[in-house]
Amino acid sequence: MASPILEINLSAIARNWSTLNQLSKTEVETSAVVKADGYGLGATHVVNTLLKVGITKFFVATAEEGAVLRQSVQGNYDIFILSGYMQGDKDLVRNYNLFPIILSKDQFERMVNDFDKLPFALQINTGMNRLGMEKKHFLELHEKIFERKPLIVMSHLSSAENPHSSANSEQLTLFRELTSGINCQLSLAASGGILLGSDYHFDLCRPGIGLYGGINYSGIKSVINVKVPVIQVQDVSSGHGVGYDLTWVADKPTRVATIAAGYADGLIRSLSNNSFVFANTTPCPVIGRISMDLITVDVSKLADIPDYFDILSHEQSVFDLAHQAGTISHEILVALGSRYKRTYLN
Repeated sequence: MASPILEINLSAIARNWSTLNQLSKTEVETSAVVKADGYGLGATHVVNTLLKVGITKFFVATAEEGAVLRQSVQGNYDIFILSGYMQGDKDLVRNYNLFPIILSKDQFERMVNDFDKLPFALQINTGMNRLGMEKKHFLELHEKIFERKPLIVMSHLSSAENPHSSANSEQLTLFRELTSGINCQLSLAASGGILLGSDYHFDLCRPGIGLYGGINYSGIKSVINVKVPVIQVQDVSSGHGVGYDLTWVADKPTRVATIAAGYADGLIRSLSNNSFVFANTTPCPVIGRISMDLITVDVSKLADIPDYFDILSHEQSVFDLAHQAGTISHEILVALGSRYKRTYLN
């Protein structure tokens, strides 16, 4: 079989949720972000797992994602739509019991025109300048917004992964100012915000990437293994190159294994010549340029060549691989392609 294998440990996702949940006080609710099909790992499986630990609130990117989730997972839970209430969302929101997170004056007015009563949340822009109602519009519409009793008022931190950034405290101060006296759930912290401490937790935390093993925190465990089969092993003489444009050249006789994965499987080209795969616990350097379907590996130090190499495992987390690629864990996870043979472990 030439297809790589993706093993997804659902129990590890549940344990990661528990780890993050324990970082906040008992009265703080911890939800889950399952957008982009559960960060590429399968939202249906993730939500079914997390419902068992008592989560009742889930966040997805679009109304279309919410409709798919509602159809595929039975249970009593709320689905919040991070893109808010877009033109054309009315039927999806109504038919699938979805809760939009209102992001602007236009979205609020659209919702008011379409629904006499609809459960909703509101996001305020406190400095990220990406999504969220502007301060002036929030103050202008304040009375009308709270007449309709939003379930959550939230914002999003721009720099939570950098605990030393002054942007965190600036956003916290503005969020406190704008939400003072509000009688609904308040939420500011995603995964990175949870690690910033209790000042950022408010009433509801909404971890995403942390659930999937993508943050650098000792209590967070890897949730996936990626195993890639060996297609061919050959000897390359000193002075000869490997791969497209021969970007790696042997300075001594080298044993090279070609394995069956590449950037079509989310193993992006920036991993070329600067990353590792593992034979059990032994790291083997990736050499040459990663191509669409193939990766070449220096296996000279191995006495025996395994049938499969591990790219993601307990030896190398998503966070580790993302660091080697010069990117973030989110990109590695959501880029994992459709050619993997997926196995779910409980």
